[in-house]
Amino acid sequence: MPYYAASADAAPQALSRTRLLRFSAMAVPIYAAAQPVMAFVPAILARHYGMSLATLGVLFLAGQAINSLLDPVIGALSDRTVSRFGRRRPWIAGGGLLFIAGCAMLFFPPAGWISVTWVSVAVLLYYTGAAATTTALLAWSGEISGDYHERTRIASLFTFLSAAALVLTLLLPAVADQIRPDDGPLRLTLFGTLVLATAIPGLWLTLTALPDHGAVRGEQGPFDLRSTLRAIFANPLLLRVLASDTAVTAGQGVRTALLLFVITIYFGKPEWAAGMFLFQYSFGILAGPIWQRIGTRLGKSRAAVLAELVQAAINFGLVFLTPDRFGLMLALAFLQGLSQGSGNLFLRSMVADIADHHRANTGEDRVGLYYSVFSVSQKLGGAIAVGAALPLVSAFGFDPRGVVNPPQALEALILVFALGPALAHTAAAALVAGFPLDSRTHAEVRRKLAYEPPRLVPAE
Repeated sequence: MPYYAASADAAPQALSRTRLLRFSAMAVPIYAAAQPVMAFVPAILARHYGMSLATLGVLFLAGQAINSLLDPVIGALSDRTVSRFGRRRPWIAGGGLLFIAGCAMLFFPPAGWISVTWVSVAVLLYYTGAAATTTALLAWSGEISGDYHERTRIASLFTFLSAAALVLTLLLPAVADQIRPDDGPLRLTLFGTLVLATAIPGLWLTLTALPDHGAVRGEQGPFDLRSTLRAIFANPLLLRVLASDTAVTAGQGVRTALLLFVITIYFGKPEWAAGMFLFQYSFGILAGPIWQRIGTRLGKSRAAVLAELVQAAINFGLVFLTPDRFGLMLALAFLQGLSQGSGNLFLRSMVADIADHHRANTGEDRVGLYYSVFSVSQKLGGAIAVGAALPLVSAFGFDPRGVVNPPQALEALILVFALGPALAHTAAAALVAGFPLDSRTHAEVRRKLAYEPPRLVPAE
């Protein structure tokens, strides 16, 4: 049976929670490794293993660049993969093994000896494996059901698992500090144990959870760069979702980049430096189930608009912070946790619907490609946030190393911390307001896909 027919026929049936948890198992180590690799590993390798901080910066920046460049390549190639194992499963299997090897090298470096070559290979394996695994897994998640609301349910599970993995990861430094304070190798060991203990069984669980169908040989023609770019940039629905997600992640990134400064310098509470992240993300575990129900009632686009406006309102509330209103900060962090990732959840689910719409109109199956560029938009938003927020507060005179910052610098810090995310979330809401691909339109698309075989994409 052709892949498109199987996908369409499977749409009405809801998948059991057990099957979905098995399928999503590999998301846990992926998300659990991301925060330590970005925030802890370079600092620990520099401080406790004698690596040059400048060299580490170059290596990890190169790794992130490779990761971003590989996403669309892997997405496009996995759409065309023909094998008896399916088209997503081989990429997850290969990428998962590279990811595990890279994490083993990064989190368990050889005692007393480490080199630039070792870290270079580890970074290459980690980022290449993460790109292959994440892109293929997200694409597969958009294919396991064609039902409009079931896709929201699947996306909400990913949001729940990512929040749970992040909370577990943030608990580990606190545990390490209680055992042996300022012990970098111990932190690496705890991070690595969590990642490998979930990755090794998780890879098997994901690969065996659900059937995966290979692409039909010759169905899409040979890879062509021009047609690939046209499938992205000539699709206004996709561009709206990508722009909205970039705005969402930019807003989240500004908040994350400045939160530590706000807590330790503006409020003068360094003891809350790690605790505030843990406090907010702990409530983030509830966000997925809450917003899944809202999305089922309102539909994805309207729920996404509501989610972004709620987050905009929460961040506008940060304008009223003063150094003696730490209680208000905790209240807003609690609300932020309950809405954490809510907009991303719906936008991620909408990508699969857009891929269906594109396939119904053109015959091209681009779900892997579309999820890969969605991943790139998230990374772009994070890069924009760091590139804008830190220089902006610095331009107003804020100095994180200063013993005393002038009042105007602290006021600027709070304004950027509040208004940056608030305006970004407002823009994200505006970009998807009135989105035309609702549940009724998508049902018509699925009916068309169920009865019309896909047309061949001509080679150019």
